[in-house]
Amino acid sequence: MLAAPPPAAADRAVTLLRRLGAAGIAHPGGTLLAHLQRVRARLAAWEARPELQLAGLCHASYGTDGFPVTLLSLGRRGELAAVIGAEAEAIVYLYASCDRRATCPGLGDAGAAFHDRFTGRTHTPEPRLARDFAELSAANELDLARRDPVFRERRGPELLALFTRLRPLLSRSAWLDCHAVLAPSPLTPDA
Repeated sequence: MLAAPPPAAADRAVTLLRRLGAAGIAHPGGTLLAHLQRVRARLAAWEARPELQLAGLCHASYGTDGFPVTLLSLGRRGELAAVIGAEAEAIVYLYASCDRRATCPGLGDAGAAFHDRFTGRTHTPEPRLARDFAELSAANELDLARRDPVFRERRGPELLALFTRLRPLLSRSAWLDCHAVLAPSPLTPDA
């Protein structure tokens, strides 16, 4: 089993998120802070490494393509890195910067182009960062699908298709969870 983030780092991150108002921002299933904590917990349940768990806790700090509320401006990236570490902050940036409409159709393909909505540039993330992006995306979307049956009904088939394409990038635990939440039928034992 992988280690959890150092308690001090996770505690400092929650303190920062509270200071930035995440506990008062409405989000499906309660508040943004509650969602962020559930995403981190899901990643921990999948035994993600500490940096990815911290990124999951802070993944909406710069807003996302699907959730435009910004807790920190991009000019304050160093502040977040000082709290959660440079590697975790880089995952947060990648997640926040994703232009989903341009990026998601090719995700899962070798050398897939990643479109940065902040800079307009296209790049290919290194394999570990691509896996982190996939795993964080799954944890985030599954939290929404668990909390909101209308969301699951409307977006479930599209998300299952996306995570099926991303399956080579997902841990076995993440894939099994995706299938359990999003698929209409049970997973066969050999999956």
